[in-house]
Amino acid sequence: MKELETYNLYIDECGDHYLATYDHNFPIFTLCGILVPMKQLNSLKSAIDDLKQEFWQTTDVILHSRDIRKCEKHFQILFDNEIKQRFYARVNEVLAQRGVYIIVCCSVLKDDCIKKHGINADVYGTSLKYVLQRSIFCVDDLNADGGKINIIVERRGKREDSALLKYYNGLRVTGMHYISPERLAKHTGHFGFSHKKENVFGLQIADLIAYPISRYVMNPEKSNPAYDIIAPNIYQSNGKLLGLKIFPDK
Repeated sequence: MKELETYNLYIDECGDHYLATYDHNFPIFTLCGILVPMKQLNSLKSAIDDLKQEFWQTTDVILHSRDIRKCEKHFQILFDNEIKQRFYARVNEVLAQRGVYIIVCCSVLKDDCIKKHGINADVYGTSLKYVLQRSIFCVDDLNADGGKINIIVERRGKREDSALLKYYNGLRVTGMHYISPERLAKHTGHFGFSHKKENVFGLQIADLIAYPISRYVMNPEKSNPAYDIIAPNIYQSNGKLLGLKIFPDK
């Protein structure tokens, strides 16, 4: 049997998954996944490392969207407008690459979710289900024999990670809409967690992408240059934007 093409799926989030209390100025949760073919891992990591070397002369800096926006920690250098312009141009250069990664994400609009499903809806689990489902659709589109997906999730906490792993293992038993347990097992390999401090480049890219996607979902008419850069890398099939699931459906 031919060996399946292998991908890493890096998953990070923007916003929190709470519904009982949340920031009404940012009423959204986005779980963002990026699919990276194994054959592209080194080139994408090198692009991120080169960027870090250019601005900090080290690869140890963790790219974190919130810190960048607020010019905190290592990103205090962005108070210098000339450096800031160069930095954003270089980030855009990395994220604008085509064919090296594919975006598959789910955004939950909290107000609509509460109205339809109540405050006890499983925001994170539902988002993970859609990200996995559409990632499998994507690798099936890319390869006649499908592909194997290794899943790397940003670590949140012992209790949260344990609950998520239990949810994922449950999906492997029950399957998902359009995805049987057998198909899920065929397409998924390793499932693991990594902390931000471990400096996993794929999680950092997912983090950078999740925020502009969230802003786009909340206000698609507003100018959003960062979203425009990454939009062509969102998974599409037959003219449909399958890589951006908005929950609940309108």
